[in-house]
Amino acid sequence: MTGPTKVAAVQAAPIFMNLDASIDKAIGLIEEAAALGVKLIAFPETYLPGYPWYIWLDAPAMTMHNVPVYAANSITEGSPQDKRLAEAARANKIHVVMGLSWNRNGTLYIAQWHYGPDGQVISRRRKLKATHVERTVYGEGDGSDMKVYDTDIGRVGALCCWEHLHPLNKYAMFAQNEQIHIGAWPSFSVYEGGAYALGPEVNTSASRMYAVEGQCFVIAPCATVSDQMIEALCDTPVKQQLLKKGGGYARIFAPDGSAMGENLAPDEEGLVIADIDLNMIAIGKAAADPCGHYSRPDVFRLMVNNKPAPVVMAFNNEYAQPVETADSETDDALAE
Repeated sequence: MTGPTKVAAVQAAPIFMNLDASIDKAIGLIEEAAALGVKLIAFPETYLPGYPWYIWLDAPAMTMHNVPVYAANSITEGSPQDKRLAEAARANKIHVVMGLSWNRNGTLYIAQWHYGPDGQVISRRRKLKATHVERTVYGEGDGSDMKVYDTDIGRVGALCCWEHLHPLNKYAMFAQNEQIHIGAWPSFSVYEGGAYALGPEVNTSASRMYAVEGQCFVIAPCATVSDQMIEALCDTPVKQQLLKKGGGYARIFAPDGSAMGENLAPDEEGLVIADIDLNMIAIGKAAADPCGHYSRPDVFRLMVNNKPAPVVMAFNNEYAQPVETADSETDDALAE
C-alpha cells in the first residue's frame, strides 16, 4: 500500500524555437511545482522548443527557412541543456517528464525524457509514428520506445498525442502494468471548427478513455499557443484563421475516468495539480482488466517487437552502440 502522490500537468507555451529560454521557463515551472509538494511534473508534446505549427499552415517548401532554426533548437542527449534539466529534477527532488524535439545525429524525433528526482535519466523515448504532416519534420521510434518503468512512485509510461488513438499502442502499454501514464499533447487550436478530430473534445476524451481502459492515472499536459507564436507563424490572414491563440486543455484523470485537479482556461498558463493514490487502481482492475481476467488470449493476442532497431549492426549481430533497455520484468511482460 502506498500513500497519495501529488502530480502536475503543465499548461503553458514555450518561448518558441528558443531552446535555452524555454528551458528557463520550464525550470521555473519545475520549481513552482516542487514548492507545492509535487513529486512528478509532466510537460506537453515538444515543449522544447515548441510544436512546429508551421507544418499545418503551409506547404513544406514554403517553411524550409524554419528547418535550420528548429533543428538547432532541438535538444541533444548529453548537452548542457540536457544537464540543466537533470539538475533541475535533482535540485527539486522531483520526477520531470519533458516533451521535446530530440536531435539525434541530425534526425529529429518527437520525444519524452524522464528524469528521476536524483537527476538520473529513467527513459528517453521517441514517438513511435509521427502523425500526418509531422512526418515532414520527424523520424520514427521503434519497439524499445514502448516501455513502462518502475520508479519510487509507481510504474510510469508515456505516449504522445495521437499515439493514444492506436489501440495496439495502448494495449502494449497496459500489458506492462502501467500505473501512471503521461499523455502529452500540443495545443488544440488548429483548424478550429474545421477538423473536429484535432479539437479538445476528441483528444481529452482519448486521455480519459486511456485511464479507464488501462486502469491507470493519466497526466495529460497540453501546451498553449502564445501571442509570440501567432506573430511568428501567422503572417497572413488565412494563417491567422487556421491557428488561434490558447488551445490549452491540460487534464488529469483517475482510473475510473473522473477528472482530477482544477482545470485552467484554454488561454491560461499554469499547472493542473492532483493527489493520486495508486491503491485506487485495484478497484478498476477488479471490474475490468483487459490484460488480465477481462482478456481472451485464446481469441486475441498482441505480438510486440520491443527490441531496438539500429540502422547499423556489428558483424557479430551485437548492437553497434549501447542502447537503453527496460528491466527484464518489462520485457517478460511484453513477451507473454
